[in-house]
Amino acid sequence: VERDLDARMPRTRNRPFVAGRFRAGAGWLVTILALLAAAVLLAAVVANGWAALYVFLGAVTYGVVYTVWLKRRTWLNIVVGGLSGSFAVLAGAAAVDPAMGAGPLLLAVVLFLWTPPHFWSLSMALREDYAAAGVPMLPVVVGNPLCAKVVFAHTLALSLLALLPALAGMGRIYLSAALVGGIWFTLESWWLVVRPSRRQAMRNFVASLGQLLLLLLGAIADRWLAGAA
Repeated sequence: VERDLDARMPRTRNRPFVAGRFRAGAGWLVTILALLAAAVLLAAVVANGWAALYVFLGAVTYGVVYTVWLKRRTWLNIVVGGLSGSFAVLAGAAAVDPAMGAGPLLLAVVLFLWTPPHFWSLSMALREDYAAAGVPMLPVVVGNPLCAKVVFAHTLALSLLALLPALAGMGRIYLSAALVGGIWFTLESWWLVVRPSRRQAMRNFVASLGQLLLLLLGAIADRWLAGAA
């Protein structure tokens, strides 16, 4: 779907379809649809219908709504695309208990807020690549200095919201992880406002990954300890 874009960007021009290691054709579309159907069916059989629905919505949101429809059209592409991460959280939670509580719902919102500053940080570092490919990521549209301020605002809201699951069933391990990850990501985002350079954008990108890793590990550890007790 994105072979033409990948060919214009140094970061992606060696991907298999662009480099000619794989040949594009209808067979790939059939394969992708078959894999999606298998994943949805497996979720329905092993878990339940709600989990299957969220798996389907996550795949369609990322593969069709974001990649095919929005990515080339608007800087809001990744804002809407962030829903795919939220559906992944909801699918996992529904597989355990379809009547999910406030905790999984809050985590889904956290993933939704996490996605834009994560990808905008990367696109700030690779702004020239996205501009050359004609992809209207936020830094391409408004420039890195203004984008850095938007990233900081998103990160601050994200870091505060990420504390709320601790009030909805998550324990002290999650709260500690959310505090550490939130402070780390927020500080790096502040420095991105001060110096919106490629190097700092990559530091912020890494911090976003670190925050998400801490949040997920904290949530898993709390649930595991609760089950062991």
